[in-house]
Amino acid sequence: METQHPPIYVTQPSLPPLEEFTPYLKQIWESKTLTNGGPFHQELERALCKHLGVKHLALFTNATIALVTALQALRISGEVITTPYSFVATAHSLLWNGIKPVFVDVDPNTLNLDPSKIEAAITSHTTAIMPVHVYGHPCDVEAIQKIADRYNLKVIYDAAHAFGVQREDGSVLNHGDLSILSFHATKVFNTFEGGAIICRDAKTKNHIDHLKNFGFVDEVTVVAAGINGKMSEVNAAFGMLQLKHIENSILLRKGIDANYRRQLNEVKGIRCLNLSGETIANYGYFPILIEAEYSLSRDQLYEKMRENNIYARRYFYPLISDYPMYRDLPSAQRSSLPVAVRASEQVLCLPIYPALQQFEQQRVIDLIRSI
Repeated sequence: METQHPPIYVTQPSLPPLEEFTPYLKQIWESKTLTNGGPFHQELERALCKHLGVKHLALFTNATIALVTALQALRISGEVITTPYSFVATAHSLLWNGIKPVFVDVDPNTLNLDPSKIEAAITSHTTAIMPVHVYGHPCDVEAIQKIADRYNLKVIYDAAHAFGVQREDGSVLNHGDLSILSFHATKVFNTFEGGAIICRDAKTKNHIDHLKNFGFVDEVTVVAAGINGKMSEVNAAFGMLQLKHIENSILLRKGIDANYRRQLNEVKGIRCLNLSGETIANYGYFPILIEAEYSLSRDQLYEKMRENNIYARRYFYPLISDYPMYRDLPSAQRSSLPVAVRASEQVLCLPIYPALQQFEQQRVIDLIRSI
């Protein structure tokens, strides 16, 4: 039976000791600067650029506002090709800008947007492609960029899961015109709530900074119909503290990931998604696919876990294209998205977070194996 406070969650926020945060709060109180690009805000932007290996980064109050603003910054309109296999904020950001999402299917191995399906969806109204690095697994960025260059399209990556993810050529965040990170409490790196836009040049960063502050350039000059997307000093200070612990946090996640793989790889009907060999991952999620050979369906296993107070997550289910505001779009027909449909009916994300104890993880594994 479901309990109000289950002992094992799919994820938990990474919280450093409270006493470590006290000096940061004291500095904020003494400076009396709470927001509007204060000292911690500026420091965190610089620190994240260095840590992530990117040139320019603009902090935001959350990743959804960052996505909405990114589309504004590049003046995207018309139609944007995107994936149905993501969190709803990906497509919602398009609707908020009056843009029509055009869904195409995903790759069966990565569950990222399938480049081979993109060209057939391009019309005279297409202005951009918005792929997602699902679970932090990098998209086929070269193939996507070739298509974008051929048709003169912008590329905006929803990189909500991709903090710190590296390919052999460096940070995955350096691909596309813009990349958007999420610093939500459930993410590998969090600022309670927060997000960021990564861009290539100072001019674009300056424009984005105006857009996230109502369009203000100075006290009497407004240059765009901007929004209030600024990150507060408290959130930025927490981000500075989180950065001190991030490497150890990812190392702990890596160990949990390895243990799942070691014990689940031989279970018939359980498929673990594999990372590309050249990827430096952040181990933010551990998705498995429940295939026909397993004794239970995905939903049966999900319910069995809930009965045992293990709160795994069917992430992403339903598909974005199944929700009422999208399902009447021609591109949302399930018959056109067979890989995404199948994945959404098979996927289950298992608990993974730095504080997950070995005996807790073993309880999850034993339940899966016992069935």
